[in-house]
Amino acid sequence: MLPSWSLALLPAMRRALALAEQGRAGAAPNPMVGAVLLRDGRAVAEGWHRQPGGPHAEAACLRGLPLAATRGADLVVSLEPCCHTGRTPPCTELILRAGIRRVVAAMADPNPLVSGRGLAALEAAGVQTACGLLEGEARELNRHFVTAMGRGRPWITLKWAQSLDGRISAAPGEGTTLTGRASRERTRALRAAHPGLLVGIGTALADDPLLGLPALRGLPFAGRAPHRLVLDARARLPLEGRLVRSAREQPLTVLCGTAARAARVRALERAGVGVARHPRRERPPLVWALAQALALGLDGILVEGGATVHGAFLAEGLADELIIVTAPLLLGGGTPPTVVSGALPLWRPVWRTQAGPDLWQGWRRG
Repeated sequence: MLPSWSLALLPAMRRALALAEQGRAGAAPNPMVGAVLLRDGRAVAEGWHRQPGGPHAEAACLRGLPLAATRGADLVVSLEPCCHTGRTPPCTELILRAGIRRVVAAMADPNPLVSGRGLAALEAAGVQTACGLLEGEARELNRHFVTAMGRGRPWITLKWAQSLDGRISAAPGEGTTLTGRASRERTRALRAAHPGLLVGIGTALADDPLLGLPALRGLPFAGRAPHRLVLDARARLPLEGRLVRSAREQPLTVLCGTAARAARVRALERAGVGVARHPRRERPPLVWALAQALALGLDGILVEGGATVHGAFLAEGLADELIIVTAPLLLGGGTPPTVVSGALPLWRPVWRTQAGPDLWQGWRRG
């Protein structure tokens, strides 16, 4: 139960969440956090976390303020203040030095190094605290971070385009353009909002995608170009393809297994490609691939594979969100997302919108 005094700070928490969103461009793999300082119910300062190693939201909010401005004030923050030393000092110590009277957090920090200890430390020092104000919104904002901390893997979004008759390509192994310009623009923004992008070797060979910098320039999140990943058990990714040719400009990692020839691995590495090779398995398990991604700091991955890759994620229960784009055309044959469509009864639609003539739908589990 939230204390009654905290409910009056609801507008300030909405502002803190809006500030946190501004860190989407560079905060990962840290969470997006915003903070608002109030005195006598009026906001007097605000801040947000911009990038790893930079000031946390609380520090950015309180920076430069005299003690006369902070003593007895209320601090509203979208995530529990940290109580450990990482790249920056503990925010709890800063809050105590500032003489803050009350702290309201939208949610507890899922990081095991904090996980309630930050608020407990403030309470023990005499600061009134509350937690849970707009918690649902806060968890949704930081779903990548929450999943990484709670499940030890990135948040996984599967996205594909299909025709009205449920086909994703005109023929197996053949790249087929289904959607219009508005959908392509929306896809660019979706890719830019994810730290990682993943395709299978089948998609890489059929489409020769770039998933890269030219397609992201001009977007608000383009300051952090996504890290590209390819599931490629035998390291077959063509050296002359657009992914490899751009590897020195934008990170690219191939995830392969023991079936990959050493010469192929060396050639990819000479071209600037990172290679993660499973030491014992010919075809690396998805859980291993996701562990490699998380080690690279990628807490959210957009998967744009074909039916085989998407089906594997669904079969292993490793997908968190589906985005299905339906184009108003009929292929009359070709490749259906058979494994994918069979799993849809386990999911529920949560949003839908149009991008030109194409219907976009978002799905979440149960």
